[in-house]
Amino acid sequence: MLDLKLIREEPERIIELLNRRGGDHSYLYEVIEKDQRRRDAISSVESLKAKKNAVSRLVGQYKREMRDVAPILAEMNDYSAQISALDDTVRVLEEEIKEALLLTPNTPNPNIPIGADDTCNKEVKKWSEPTEFSYPIQSHYELGEALDILDFNRAGKITGSRFVVYKGLGARLERSLIQMMMDLHANQHGYTEVIPPYLVNEASMYATGQFPKFRDEAFKVNDERNLYLNPTAEVPTINLYRDEVIDRELLPLRYVAYTTAFRKEAGSAGRDTRGILRQHQFNKVELIKFTKPEESYLELEAMLKDSERVLQILNLPYRVVELSTGDLGFSMAKTYDIEVWLPSENKYREIGSISNAEDYQARRANIKYRPDTDRKLEFVHTLNGSGLAVGRTVIAIMENYQQADGSIILPECLHAYMGTDKITR
Repeated sequence: MLDLKLIREEPERIIELLNRRGGDHSYLYEVIEKDQRRRDAISSVESLKAKKNAVSRLVGQYKREMRDVAPILAEMNDYSAQISALDDTVRVLEEEIKEALLLTPNTPNPNIPIGADDTCNKEVKKWSEPTEFSYPIQSHYELGEALDILDFNRAGKITGSRFVVYKGLGARLERSLIQMMMDLHANQHGYTEVIPPYLVNEASMYATGQFPKFRDEAFKVNDERNLYLNPTAEVPTINLYRDEVIDRELLPLRYVAYTTAFRKEAGSAGRDTRGILRQHQFNKVELIKFTKPEESYLELEAMLKDSERVLQILNLPYRVVELSTGDLGFSMAKTYDIEVWLPSENKYREIGSISNAEDYQARRANIKYRPDTDRKLEFVHTLNGSGLAVGRTVIAIMENYQQADGSIILPECLHAYMGTDKITR
């Protein structure tokens, strides 16, 4: 959530930054006007309470003097009625302001590329050259069905479209990648492992920015507790510290979380319908950081390197792009996408996003720290990144390591996890 005080003090700058995302955010002027009315009402309430208290002190005196207190009581009742009406006005205005701010995205970092969509993203780096083949190549779903390690037909029978059954060495590959990624980030990169709940409450979804804007993307559980299936490990892991003050000596806090994620993909009808690139259920290893504001962009670069390391160890060609304002996620101020090379599509596809939300999520979730003992509490910065999306890593391995006979050679780093160096029929 954006800082209302900052919007009030610098409306033109904030609105101009937001408009770089696309759309018109001039409605924030109305928010400022409502905030002024709210503050005026609060001031009036305080004034009326002071008057009411002054009058109430006369009641005892009037009674001692045997004077009629009815006029005083009538005046007090009038003050009470005015206070009650103003309190109602304040509550309504506060709710309207809150609703507007919950639907307002984060301001993009002023230095990221300005553009309408992903065509305006800026390539930052490339690692290794795209894989070349001297024989006809197959897509991951063709390979998976031929090797009997991916079963889409039975998944469709069990559940429906955009689900898969991993079988045999396909299931082991998925499991091995999860373990390899968790080991790497925990043992070599210094993250603390967590496996959070797969169900989250509504407050958690609001805190990270999934709600209210993306409510239609979430799977709601038929339960009186108003729970939702986790859409990404970012949600439960950020909410570890909701409504808490973190000891500054503990910052930065670094977590690596494994979860299965669930998304309706409501806005992706007709996109990536074949294979496992875009599923309703998928496994993901996520990196989360809570940092001091002045350290968050250094930590963002470090997180990017940690995520890249997964693909380097797997020896998979990839590139890094800096997202433009029009392609930026709702809660994020700056994002890098890591895109892995997929031979069957002859292009790079996203396999991970590394983002800095600055204080946007912390403000929504009320996560603070005290910079020094004599200073007031401030909001931390939160960062999240893929470390990586497991299913898409499976795709990249299958396609880049496929052989002429339809088998798949496995990256050396997975041999010990897999118990084999090859997937074959």
